[in-house]
Amino acid sequence: MLRALRWTLDTLYKVAGVLAALCLIAILVLIVLQMVARWTGMIFVGAAAYAGYAMAASSFLAFAYALNHGSHIRVSLLLNAVPASVRRWIDVWCFAIGAAVMWYFVWFGQRFVFWSWKFGDVSQGQDATPLWIPQSAMLVGAIILAIALTDHLVYLLVRGDHRLKRDLVDQSFAE
Repeated sequence: MLRALRWTLDTLYKVAGVLAALCLIAILVLIVLQMVARWTGMIFVGAAAYAGYAMAASSFLAFAYALNHGSHIRVSLLLNAVPASVRRWIDVWCFAIGAAVMWYFVWFGQRFVFWSWKFGDVSQGQDATPLWIPQSAMLVGAIILAIALTDHLVYLLVRGDHRLKRDLVDQSFAE
C-alpha cells in the first residue's frame, strides 16, 4: 500500500513537471504566433495575457518537481555546521513551516478562484478571459507543492531523513 502511495505521489510530481514544461512550450508558441501576427499586420488579441497565464501555471506546476530534484534554494551553511540530530529538527521545522504556509495559500487560493468564478471576473485585456481558469492552474500547482512539502515532512518524521535529491552539477555553478 505504501509503495503504491509513493509511486502515485512521485508520478504526480513528474506529471506536474511535464505540464510545467508544456506551459513553457505554450509560451514559446504564443510569442512566435504574436511575432508572426505583427509581421503580417494581424492582431493576436490576448497573446501577452495568455503567455502570462502560462508562465504562472508553469511556475506553480514546476515547484513540487523542482523541490524533489533539489532545485529549490537551500541554505546549507547552517545545516552543514550542526550535528545530524540538530539538522533533522531544523529540517522538520522548515518542512512544517513550508507545508503550513502552502496549505494556507491553498485555502486562500481556492477561495480566490471560487469568488472569481462566482462573480464572473474576467481579465482587463481585450481577451476577456474568465480569471478562474488561469487561477485554477496556479491553485493546482500550489496544491501539488503543499502535498510535496507534507510528503517530505511525514517522510522526515518517520524515516529520519528527507527525500530531496541534490543536483551537484547545477549547484556547482552557483556555489
